[in-house]
This record gives sequence, C-alpha cells and structure tokens, in this order.
Amino acid sequence: MAPRTPIPEQNQPLTPAMFHVLLALAGDDLHGYAILKEVELRTDGEVKLSTGTLYGIIKRLLNDGLIIERRERPAAHDDERRRYYRLTPQGRELAAAEAERLEKVVALARSRHLLKRTQPA
Repeated sequence: MAPRTPIPEQNQPLTPAMFHVLLALAGDDLHGYAILKEVELRTDGEVKLSTGTLYGIIKRLLNDGLIIERRERPAAHDDERRRYYRLTPQGRELAAAEAERLEKVVALARSRHLLKRTQPA
C-alpha cells in the first residue's frame, strides 16, 4: 500500500462535528438541512448539529478545500435557494485518515478491556 500524503496542518484538528459532516458528504452531495438530518440519523440522534454550528463548519471546510459547493442542481423541482456540497478528494482523504486514527483508538480501548461488547458498524 502506498504511503498516505501528509495531512496539512491547517486541516487539523478535525473536530467530531466536522468529521460527521465529512462522513455525511462521503455518501452523497447534500444541502445543509440534509447534512443535519444525515448526521442525526447516522448517530441515532446522539449528534444534533445546530444550523449555526453546521454553517460555521461548512465555511471552514470550504475555505480549507475539503468540500466544494456544487454549481449544478440535482433535481429540476429542487428549491433554488439550497446550496449543495460535495466532498473533495482532499476532504475524502482527511476523513479516511481520521477514520483510521479512530479505528486505532478503538483497538487500543478493546485491548485495555474498556469496551464491554463489540458493536457492528
């Protein structure tokens, strides 16, 4: 396996909320409200982002080049006020690196018998 490109310092630290937004966009291009709902759904309601938090994260991710705003509309009937976002290759790489880091942390927690049961993804 080829070594990973180092992650630029400007993109660190990746907060849990930022990671959840990147995870939501790893599945599909979404608008802001859909990102909020995707995060809430995928975390069984444990993570609920406010709109202010979400749009602050989106602004930072756009500035860091981790996501882009799509110019084309996904559907003809869609509300033209909605802005859709897409994960960039750099954003996907950063999300993957964070997932790998977290996987190592979970493996360490398991080795220390801190997890009572194994939960499927």
